[in-house]
This record gives sequence, C-alpha cells and structure tokens, in this order.
Amino acid sequence: MAYGLTATSVMVAQGVSPAAASAAVHAAEVATTGLSGLAHWRLGHVEPRLLRRLALPGILGGVAGALLAGQLPMEILKPAVSLYLLGMGFVVLWRAWIGLAPETSAPPSDPMPLGFGGGFLDAVGGGGWGPIVTSTLIGRGLDAKIAIGTSNAAEFFVTCAVAAAFLTSIGVSIWPLAVGLVIGGALAAPFAALATRHMPVRPLMAIVGMVIVLLSGSSLLRHLGLLA
Repeated sequence: MAYGLTATSVMVAQGVSPAAASAAVHAAEVATTGLSGLAHWRLGHVEPRLLRRLALPGILGGVAGALLAGQLPMEILKPAVSLYLLGMGFVVLWRAWIGLAPETSAPPSDPMPLGFGGGFLDAVGGGGWGPIVTSTLIGRGLDAKIAIGTSNAAEFFVTCAVAAAFLTSIGVSIWPLAVGLVIGGALAAPFAALATRHMPVRPLMAIVGMVIVLLSGSSLLRHLGLLA
C-alpha cells in the first residue's frame, strides 16, 4: 500500500513535476502490481468477482484522473482524501482491537464506486489506490488477506490504463525515472505477498491500520502547515 504515494512524494520533493512523477510511478507499477497480483492469486488471496467489480470502474476513474491531472484544486482535494483515510485507518484499528470476524467474500456494499474513486484519485495524486481501496474494504469487514490480494490484482489493470493515458500525453521521457522503481518494487512484491499469507488476521489488520493512520495523518498535518 503506499508504494505510489511514497515514490511520488520523494520525486516531487527532488524537483520532478507532479504529472511526470505520477506517470513514472504508474509506468513502474505495471511491473510491480503485476508481480504482486500474480503472487497473491497463486496464494489464493484474490476474489474474482470483487476483482472485476473493482478493476473495471477503476480503469475508467484512472483514465479520467490522468486526463484531468493538473487541472483540479489539489489544495482542497488532498486534505479531504487524507482526512477520509485517517478515519478509515481508525476504523481498521478498531476492528483489529475488538476482533470482529472478517468476511472472506466480497463485502455487501457495492465496490464499484470505490473502484472508480480509487482509480481517479490514484491517477491525480500519483498514488493512493492501495490506501483508499484496501483500507475501505478492510473497514467494511472483508478479510485483510483477501482485501490486500484482490486490491493489488485489480490495481494492475488500473495501472496499465493510467500509464497508457499518461504516456499518450507526456511521452516516453519518464522511462529513466521508472527503471529504479521497477527494480526495487519487483524485488519486494512477492515477499510482501508471502508475508501477508503467514501473518495472523488481527495483527495484519493492526499493521494496515497503523500504516494508514501514520501516512494520512502526516499528510494532513503537512497540508495544514503543522509539519515540515
């Protein structure tokens, strides 16, 4: 989760334009999400019906976000997303604390709007599919392993669409930026899937919740000018 957000933030801090950073991250994520999704599928962490209902609207949202990147009021959008993620992080932590039994199939509410919104914000912000989609699925009660695996598998299709949309508008100049991201992410993705398989559900949910709270909380504080 947070691969795109972290990589984009680092590149922007080094002077890369937000659009170029997002394009490079999504080009790299074609490889990393493909390997991660394949590993999760082989481990039985992917729910096919949920995968379809996330990937299709996610592709539409991602392409729309890529085409509109740079034309939206990010000074308003980013704090709002951070606030939403902060709330979802606390929901996940609460479920881990009280030990609510997770569902092993798709959650009852319709995941298609979540897929569209996750894809749109992922393209606009250079990352965010994992924190938004995975945390929401876990917060709704889906088993953490299924949520992580299915979200990663769906992200591959969304990332392919977003990368193609960026390449048509920006061109191939972002490839040098993407090479290092591909190497590091490709090495890490299969090991992360194995770690997910062997970790008990409640500690896994707690770790996911803490990561979401820390990332979204620090991001919100930076937007408010309370953190450098």
